[in-house]
Order: sequence, then C-alpha cells, then structure tokens
Amino acid sequence: MDLERARAGIARRESAPDGDWMVRTMTAKNAEKTYICPECSTAVLPGIAHLVVWKDDHLFGAAAGLAERRHWHSNCWASRSYRYR
Repeated sequence: MDLERARAGIARRESAPDGDWMVRTMTAKNAEKTYICPECSTAVLPGIAHLVVWKDDHLFGAAAGLAERRHWHSNCWASRSYRYR
C-alpha cells in the first residue's frame, strides 16, 4: 500500500467565516488533469501538488458540495485563509 497516497486521500475540515470546507491534498503523482484555480484564475497543471476543496455545509447537502469541488494552488488556498484571521 502506498502510504503517501492513502494519507493524501483523507480530507480535513477547515472553518472560516464563509463556512466549513473540506480540503484534500492532491499529490503531484496523482495530479493528472489541468484545472483552473478559482483564486488566481491560472492553471493547476498535471504533476503539480495542489488542494481539492469543497463546501462541507453546502445549502443543498454534502453531495452538492462535493459536486462543486474546486482545485486550488496550495498557496492560493493558504493566502485565502489569512483574510479571515
């Protein structure tokens, strides 16, 4: 079993004034597609470690939050959280 992959697949909960979020680490090894980061509007390229984030307290339930998940650069997500400190 690949321990790094197993640990990376576990989402953690983060709370902010705009709600509760589930945050899962995507390792560079497992990052296979290109996504657009919602913070900086630039590409999260294959092979780049990043975060997968979704609302944990979505108005329409957990499944809706998961369906609307977004891929963030780790630094973009980290700088986002500083706005609430």
